[in-house]
Amino acid sequence: MVHSAYDSFQLLANSSTRIDAIESYASTLLLSCSDGSLRIYAPESSAGDHRSPSSPAEFYSQVLELKKEPYVLERTINGFSKKPMLAMEVLKSRELLLSLSESIAFHRLPNLETFAVITKAKGANAYSWDDRRGFLCFARQKRVCIFRHDGGRGFVEVKEFGVPDTVKSMSWCGENICLGIKREYVILNSTNGALSEVFPSGRIAPPLVVSLPSGELLLGKDNIGVFVDQNGKLLQEGRICWSEAPAAVVVEKPYAIGLLPRHVEIRSLRDPYPLIQTVVLRNVRRLLQSSHVIIVALENSVYGLFPVPLGAQIVQLTASGNFEEALSLCKLLPPEDSNLRAAKEQSIHIRYAHYLFENGSYEEAMEHFLASQVEITYVLSLYPSIILPKSSFIPEPERYMDMSSDAPDLSRGSSGMSDDLESSFPHALDSAESTDLESKKMSHNTLMALIKFLQRKRYGIVEKAAAEGTEEAVSDAVGNNFVSYGNSRPKKPSKGRANIPISSVARDTAAILDTALLQALLLTGQSSAALELLRGLNYCDVKICEEFLQEKNQYACLLELYKCNSMHREALTLLHKLVEDSNSSNPPAGLTQKFTPEMIIDYLKSVCGTDPMLVLEFSMLVLESCPTQTIELFLSGNIPADLVNSYLKQHAPNMQTTYLELMLAMNENSISGNLQNEMVQIYLSEVLDWYTDLNSQHKWDEKTYSPTRRKLLSALESISGYNPEVLLKRLPPDALYEERAILLGKMNQHELALSIYVHKLNVPELALSYCDRVYESGQHSVKSYGSIYLTLLQIYLNPQKTTKNFEKRITNLISAQSPGIPKVGLGSGKNKLRLSKKIAEIEGAEETRVSQSGTDSGKSDGDTDDVTEEGASTIMLDKVVDLLGRRWDRINGAQALRLLPRETKLKNLLPFLGPLLRKSSEAYRNFSVIKSLRESENLQIGTSVFAVYPNGKTIVHFVCFRDSQNMKAVAKGTPSRKR
Repeated sequence: MVHSAYDSFQLLANSSTRIDAIESYASTLLLSCSDGSLRIYAPESSAGDHRSPSSPAEFYSQVLELKKEPYVLERTINGFSKKPMLAMEVLKSRELLLSLSESIAFHRLPNLETFAVITKAKGANAYSWDDRRGFLCFARQKRVCIFRHDGGRGFVEVKEFGVPDTVKSMSWCGENICLGIKREYVILNSTNGALSEVFPSGRIAPPLVVSLPSGELLLGKDNIGVFVDQNGKLLQEGRICWSEAPAAVVVEKPYAIGLLPRHVEIRSLRDPYPLIQTVVLRNVRRLLQSSHVIIVALENSVYGLFPVPLGAQIVQLTASGNFEEALSLCKLLPPEDSNLRAAKEQSIHIRYAHYLFENGSYEEAMEHFLASQVEITYVLSLYPSIILPKSSFIPEPERYMDMSSDAPDLSRGSSGMSDDLESSFPHALDSAESTDLESKKMSHNTLMALIKFLQRKRYGIVEKAAAEGTEEAVSDAVGNNFVSYGNSRPKKPSKGRANIPISSVARDTAAILDTALLQALLLTGQSSAALELLRGLNYCDVKICEEFLQEKNQYACLLELYKCNSMHREALTLLHKLVEDSNSSNPPAGLTQKFTPEMIIDYLKSVCGTDPMLVLEFSMLVLESCPTQTIELFLSGNIPADLVNSYLKQHAPNMQTTYLELMLAMNENSISGNLQNEMVQIYLSEVLDWYTDLNSQHKWDEKTYSPTRRKLLSALESISGYNPEVLLKRLPPDALYEERAILLGKMNQHELALSIYVHKLNVPELALSYCDRVYESGQHSVKSYGSIYLTLLQIYLNPQKTTKNFEKRITNLISAQSPGIPKVGLGSGKNKLRLSKKIAEIEGAEETRVSQSGTDSGKSDGDTDDVTEEGASTIMLDKVVDLLGRRWDRINGAQALRLLPRETKLKNLLPFLGPLLRKSSEAYRNFSVIKSLRESENLQIGTSVFAVYPNGKTIVHFVCFRDSQNMKAVAKGTPSRKR
């Protein structure tokens, strides 16, 4: 026996006659005896009151249930039945007593006067009453009849159907009837009499049909009870296995009570329908359900099976370890005891969880801890090796184990069992057992169960903690001027909760949960899950987790812990050390992952917007090894370039040039003029040092190029943000002519720049390229068309004049510049003025002509006195002819011809004059055609003009208007004729 669900009590003993049938009505017993009498028994405590109630209302105002006390005979009705009574049933809704004997009779209650007798039921052996509809069906031989209660007029026959064999048992199932005939169960359609087979009945015991409160049926097949629905289809709830075939079964939730040959068996209605209790009673003739009491009638005595209070049953079940059954009984506690029910369920879940945990069913144990809604600190107390925040309060396990405070109505009553459940939980263990237990509690399976428990609890706890943090943040933002209750509390920054105090129940609980969860995940080898936890909103205790992660060499998680708590300096310091350890020849044993400088850069990307100085500090560690990625970091992080350059200049001057070069290569617009100027200054300083070194060794050659000098020349040529005047002052007077030429060009000193290319460097190709750049840059107008080439032409024609006092002119040029002069570039307004001045000088060359003669004088218009005095031998005529032939389309032909010396041969000018004349002729023809087309267009338009009269409403063709005006003029000028 598992526990006592019912207490057996003898209500009646030593009846003088055999009991054939029994029924109860309120607190009385109705016994049909073998002598045909109906004997009415009442509780001994109320036997002195012989007054019969005058009405059913008065009767029901008395006690309605059987009492747990001896019953005594109150009155006897002789001759109640002529034949032995087969069955009796009280129809409470209609205040009738139905009896099956010779036929079916109905008597009014409580006075038992006859109400109706169905004579057609003579010989009936089974019946079933449908109280909801007032329908009665009974079986007689191979016939089934259906009658309907017609109110005060009795019963009316509805249907009658034939069946294959004698009905042994029957019951309504909805609007149909389930019949247990000799060899099978069938469903009879009460409308048309159609039969549908269910399954065969047993071979030993007769068929047994039992109606369940849910409307379903329990069908007996020998010692097996099978559940079917109202249509006879098998249900999945399983089967009740009785120890023997029952003769009768009654159902009183949560139990099924079966009448077996040698005892009464009580089984649970929960799968797998275990045996709950056995009541040994022999020669039982009837088993009847009366309210909550089960009546058991023997031949000469009556017993009542009174239910033990649910609370007491729960205590028994919990003490014996039947926790599932105890929990199922908790659900049957009345609604008014909801608080009691919750407390009871919590206690059982906790006890069951401990039982499962100690027996190795860890995940199932956690399910019951979850169901108990116990604090997570209680469950974590089972894991002493997991370190929790010291400020947290961990309750003792015994706090939830005490059930001595249960309400009085949970007493055992007459069950005779102790309420003390503490014996079911071990409190004292010897040292060896304790060691084994601790080892078990930290095993992989126990930790996996804990992880699932914490993860299922986490959502609600973290959500509540985050909500509290949001409320405080809003409160602080709205009421900065008011003193908050949490102003003095320590604040702990974390992802999504920076500067939010954690001294609250929800956040303290969240900290405990996340700290434990992180340790459990790593102890079970789930590093990736631990990283995901740290990357999201979490409340891990920094100090505890930091020590744990350092001990376990979980560096990736430690970095994420620092990051989510805005401890970026600690994270970067650790990361830098890990990178160095990874690159060392003998890395530490605990370092299982390789860390690279790129990881530092990736980390710095997340800090650019909040702490640029920290980014600069730690970027110095990787700038040399990963220059491109570091510069990209500065660009993507929107760190001001001036700030980066200044920091590099102070802390890593050797990388300053690299930074500026990469910045310029990636995005020229991202470098300001100051940075461009500084980059050029750095290049120039390196080149000057290099030049000084070579010059001291007498190894300097103007055509020697170092990598830095090439960078300097490229920078001077390609960028425009530097100050050329400042750089020009730093150049030596007798070296670095190419740099000097570029700088002079930037200052629009084209003549001086070209003179250097031609006379100092002796590279005419550079001079021509220079002219092309100036021309293509747009620094020419219609008036000064191709004047830069004329300047080069003059240098070729008069070399000594251009080289005369060259250095002095440059010195005067530098001295004339104001210290505050703005940076000059190609295309500025002052440059245009200077260019125009040079062009005017070239165009005025005709004023120096020696002779005013024409082309037949033997001299060109361009010959000057200086040229004549210096001699034609110094003129670079071949360069002149080459220039005119290669750039004829960019040079003003008339001006060029005036500058040429008179001894220039015409045949040498064919490459220049030929295409020039062809272009001029083609242009003349094109202009003529355009002129003709425009004249033709004007003529066509002339006849298409409209004229509007002064009234503004009349419009006519201009030709018509003109003709009308002419006619008016003629009419006015012609004298009228006299008639």
